Amino acid sequence: MAGMQPLQLGHGPTLALRPHGPPCSEGGSWDKHTRNGWYYWGMQEETARSAIDMFISAFNASDDIYVTALLSQALTSDVVFWGPLGRSEGIAAVERFVLDIRRHPAGTGTMVRCSAVDMPDEWARYQWVFTTPGGGPRLAGTDVVHLRRSLIDQVIVFAGEIEPSAS
Repeated sequence: MAGMQPLQLGHGPTLALRPHGPPCSEGGSWDKHTRNGWYYWGMQEETARSAIDMFISAFNASDDIYVTALLSQALTSDVVFWGPLGRSEGIAAVERFVLDIRRHPAGTGTMVRCSAVDMPDEWARYQWVFTTPGGGPRLAGTDVVHLRRSLIDQVIVFAGEIEPSAS
């Protein structure tokens, strides 16, 4: 964990953040040229991308008062959120998580999607990175989301990098 800085989420666990670096590895493992080009899948991916980008925009809102409205455009009212603090339900629970991230001690950071959206059916995944101002702490991860009627009804957050297997 050398070079990592802690991120406290509310009253829950502390996550380790890496010092600022490039958002996601350049070129990454997501190749837009190998994704399914069928019209149906393309429409589903566009719908997922739209909901995901709206969800991410809540982290970057110009003011906290806009967070709920942005989340309401991306999430179902009964959304199930699996985050670093465990399972919670509803937009208000997700809003608390977003506001905790926005109130990082290093300053209001920026959340960006740094990969394509991969959507084999009604599930989608994407990579993201959260950076704080002035080259401060950075956290990267992958979210898996489920969509229902063009809105996200489940979010599973995988924050941090996965250690290599010790085989």
